[in-house]
Amino acid sequence: MTAIAIPQTQETAAGKLRWLVSDSLTIMRRNLAHIRRTPEKLLDVTIQPVLFYVLFTYVFGSAIVLPGNGNYRDFLVPGIFTMTMMSPFQSTAVGFSTDMSNGIIDRFRSLPIGRSAVLIGRALADLAETSIGLVVLLVCTLVAGWRPDNGLGDTLGAFAILLLFAFSMNWLGLLLGLVVKTPEAVQAAGMLVMFPLMFISNTFVPTEGMPAWLRVVADWNPLSAVVAAVRDLLGGPALANTSTAWPLEHAMAAGIIGPILMIAVFAPLAIWRYRNATSR
Repeated sequence: MTAIAIPQTQETAAGKLRWLVSDSLTIMRRNLAHIRRTPEKLLDVTIQPVLFYVLFTYVFGSAIVLPGNGNYRDFLVPGIFTMTMMSPFQSTAVGFSTDMSNGIIDRFRSLPIGRSAVLIGRALADLAETSIGLVVLLVCTLVAGWRPDNGLGDTLGAFAILLLFAFSMNWLGLLLGLVVKTPEAVQAAGMLVMFPLMFISNTFVPTEGMPAWLRVVADWNPLSAVVAAVRDLLGGPALANTSTAWPLEHAMAAGIIGPILMIAVFAPLAIWRYRNATSR
């Protein structure tokens, strides 16, 4: 009896995993299908980053002097790439909150699909959309004359860190969409999260010029570690780092560990909240 029970348990676990993967991919395709009908959904990952790049490079860039007179465009591009990975989390939060309000989530609950598959599929779909924006921004920066200074391996490593960070931010967006009650409130809450993360960091300027108390916040901002890691891999200006903050002294490790920890925290919380949530 024991010899028969063990394979059955293993088969059941494998079957559940196959269904979870299949259900997640189905939800992913459902969300990606919306792009054909509403391509403007890609504005926040295509047009917006390009506007930021043009604004900071050609408008504000002339007024920003880096320590050692490094090239500001080479300093900026990794920050713009990272910002592009972060920005869509707000649309993830608003979109999922809208689905909750419209009763679509109730329809999913009535179907024989895994509860976590709804969230995993949404996170994967939004990651695919973000990847499109990253490709668009990469092409634009290359046309404008920017080039990565390191080899292909380091460049691919930088983009892998960017995608990992984007996936972690998607889970934050899903949790936010589940916790805040209305899409309008979710959008406001998303701005309160996004703008401090984006601007109190080393995304657009070095943190050395900030007041001491604000610099501590910027140096420990998880976005700063990701930007620093991507900047190192893409060959950005080698600025003297006078910070003693661990994330910037070990940017490569922090840029990988930080997003993994975010997923480890936000994904279980989002799945737990989803299982206990009701439509609004």
